[in-house]
Amino acid sequence: MPPSQFFSHVTAAVIWGIPLPLVVLKSALIDISVFSPRRSPESSGTRGHQMPLHLAHTQVHRATGLRVASPASTWAMLGVTLHNPYDLIAAGDAVVREPGHVEDPSALTSIAQLELAVTAGRRQGIGALRRALPRVRVGSESRPETWTRLILVDDGLPEPVANFEVFHDGAWIARVDLAYPALKIAVEYEGEHHLLDPVQWARDLARYDRLAEAGWRVIRVAKQEIFGESSSLCARVRRAIAQASL
Repeated sequence: MPPSQFFSHVTAAVIWGIPLPLVVLKSALIDISVFSPRRSPESSGTRGHQMPLHLAHTQVHRATGLRVASPASTWAMLGVTLHNPYDLIAAGDAVVREPGHVEDPSALTSIAQLELAVTAGRRQGIGALRRALPRVRVGSESRPETWTRLILVDDGLPEPVANFEVFHDGAWIARVDLAYPALKIAVEYEGEHHLLDPVQWARDLARYDRLAEAGWRVIRVAKQEIFGESSSLCARVRRAIAQASL
């Protein structure tokens, strides 16, 4: 690949580890961009793009050595590709995610950088980006967590705190996906790995016991409640909030 070209759009998102829905990942084409006035590249197995210089920044990906659109520019490029607003917000959450533990990597970019990418100028998907940006948060650790938060808020429920650290009598108990701390309500996404990994499953059970002993109610959420019919999830959280508020 000549120095004038760089990976962009969906390909850049994959390189950065940004979560994307399977329907988007099914494309076998590799996204390669150039800046105007160069002509967009054309070759077998690729999808070429021509970008105005002010609409993207590039950098070398440290782990791979590849020239790639920056995380903020990559997110802005996804505005035309991710048709579900929750997925666009989840992608934003992923690139601004702040480390929750010492061993976690640093955030790829910041909300301020996303704002600069959105305000850089007119681009395809600009309306979706403008609507998504105010809903991006730094605390979400996964696409399902983001979806769960948005589902609850869009159903009229209060916005939960992402990845809340629970302490009881001065001792750390658990870190929960989403929480209403004042009401001691936790909302936990149960991914398939929780069920298939016996060690993880045992840890989860012990964790839920500790939370229950500290007076917390844990609402466990399955994949189909997030990416399928979510009304039962919202109803369960609403009942828990009502009961805890009595």
